[in-house]
Amino acid sequence: MLRVGFTSLRIPLRSWPHGTVKYLSRSAPAKPSSLPPRISSILESRWTHGSLTRSRSTSSAATREVVSSEQLGVTEPRVHSDIPIANADEQKVSILWGPQHWSRFHHIWLRDHCRCPDCFHPITKQRLLNTFEIPADIKPIHVQGSTDGLEVVWPGTSTESHSSVYPWTWLQAHTYDPAVQTTPSRKVLWGSKIEKSPPSVTYTEVMDDQGLHKWLTNVETFGFCFVSGVPATPEATEELCQRIGFIRETQYGKFWEFTADLSKGDTAYTTMALGAHTDNTYFTDPCGLQIFHLLSHTEGSGGATLLVDGYYVAALMKELHPKFHDLLSRVPIQAHAAGEPSALYTPSPPAMYPPLRYHPSTKELVQVRWNNDDRSVMSHLLPDEVEEWYQAIKIWNELLTKPDSEYWVQLSPGTVLTIDNHRVLHGRSAFDGKRRVCGAYIGIDEYRSKLAVLKEKFDGADDNNQNKAWRPECGRSIWNANL
Repeated sequence: MLRVGFTSLRIPLRSWPHGTVKYLSRSAPAKPSSLPPRISSILESRWTHGSLTRSRSTSSAATREVVSSEQLGVTEPRVHSDIPIANADEQKVSILWGPQHWSRFHHIWLRDHCRCPDCFHPITKQRLLNTFEIPADIKPIHVQGSTDGLEVVWPGTSTESHSSVYPWTWLQAHTYDPAVQTTPSRKVLWGSKIEKSPPSVTYTEVMDDQGLHKWLTNVETFGFCFVSGVPATPEATEELCQRIGFIRETQYGKFWEFTADLSKGDTAYTTMALGAHTDNTYFTDPCGLQIFHLLSHTEGSGGATLLVDGYYVAALMKELHPKFHDLLSRVPIQAHAAGEPSALYTPSPPAMYPPLRYHPSTKELVQVRWNNDDRSVMSHLLPDEVEEWYQAIKIWNELLTKPDSEYWVQLSPGTVLTIDNHRVLHGRSAFDGKRRVCGAYIGIDEYRSKLAVLKEKFDGADDNNQNKAWRPECGRSIWNANL
């Protein structure tokens, strides 16, 4: 066994039954195999009385107690009982976060993720270490827990070793043995009752970064947000769009302005009613955000805007019709945009994208992709699934068009609507008269990037709640969990 040192409690791996111990992170619900009764009872007792708590308290004498080395069968004295226990074997470093809560990290994985200036550029945040030169059987010379994190000394050249430090919070966020259980996203699902208090911000607010953060956080939470008080001009609307990021150019132009004149080969350029749909189903990468601003509507009426929360409807379908929900999350749909003589768009590769896309690991819904008007030939359906598939999309449409699912709103000049095109479906009622609308698409990556930067600045954390992800004096932390 490797000789390792700790500033915390140490349990030699030789004292654990071979092949019976499973190390679980604090968040893992699974019950691990038991530690030897003598050691388990000692740890449980000390944790219960405060000596192994991660928050220090100097008011209790129990906090200053340590488990004797004789009790644990080791000879080294132990100190700093609030530091997680760490130990190493021939392949992995194991960390005890609390009673029966473990994580294990392979030696090669830890060496590859060293963030010292020699291995990871502190400014560009790019890896400098040559991963392919790490020996497959690399083992640490020394492993020790400290207040800064897990300290590891690696073999280096014939005359020098290499030191790495890994913050405890970073290790907890990236534990993979067992896999970390991610916190469900804080999305609010909604139906027609959202009309009582729809998310909104003011134009004055979003011209400041804190208001921009509020705007994009609303979009992340609800899938849409209004911006009120916007000057009813294309110029002001375009400036507003650029507060988020680059405007995405498509066959409809970059920043677009349109009326019902069929100047483009799409039914949006007519006075027809449009059912609830997402845009760009014919793109491999549909736009992330869609921004609308009704500049004027004269000499007519109608044209109310329809919004439907696709995540809400998907949840209903999963609950009420799980079999058909499975079909929509599994069977891909081919789509096309063919109204412009100079363009013919289809996703690449074709027939790869189902209406409901779930994350392969977290099983969380990450995208709704639905526009029946742009759907192409369904020749890839299995013969025994044809009738069931048509039944599935019929049920899906019934749930989309239920009054409880639909939020109707009449837009007016000065109010900009922002939609998460990967979640919220939109449509409109038929209208007459002269209706002038402008807007733009923003890529999903530009939107997520801007929101991540604003979270660093105002939340003091990244998506994995890594505190101090941004420090003004030194910029973005190398331990940002997104890196």
